[in-house]
Amino acid sequence: MVAMRKTLALALVALLALPGAAPLSDIDISVDHLRSTKGLLQLCLTANERSFPGCEDDPAARRMTVRAKDAVARFENLPVGQYALAIVHDENGNNKLDTFAGIPKEGIGFSRNPSFSFGPPRFSQVVFVAQGAGTSQRVKIKYYL
Repeated sequence: MVAMRKTLALALVALLALPGAAPLSDIDISVDHLRSTKGLLQLCLTANERSFPGCEDDPAARRMTVRAKDAVARFENLPVGQYALAIVHDENGNNKLDTFAGIPKEGIGFSRNPSFSFGPPRFSQVVFVAQGAGTSQRVKIKYYL
């Protein structure tokens, strides 16, 4: 049994050392506390702290739009690493976060569900590690208005 484990461990190390054989992850997202099932969920996943929360200027960022009534999404074939997720419940489907006097009129949520009140949370509050199969985030949407 010990010999078999050593062989498997060596095989895994050898596979990881091959060029182009970088490990990949899938991230399953589920969204809770939606006040309605209207509209869309706009998701933004980035590994770049400077591009958080909107994924601006990050060519490697992944964006996804899903129906709010589905409340689930999956990012596939991502390199293993650290990521931050931001979600907007775009209830009217106009592809932007509507605000009033700088306060979001639509719901917002982040990976790891940090507490925040004014402005988005820091990257360090929401970053999580994607490492292979089984990575998931359950995001609670928060509404201000």
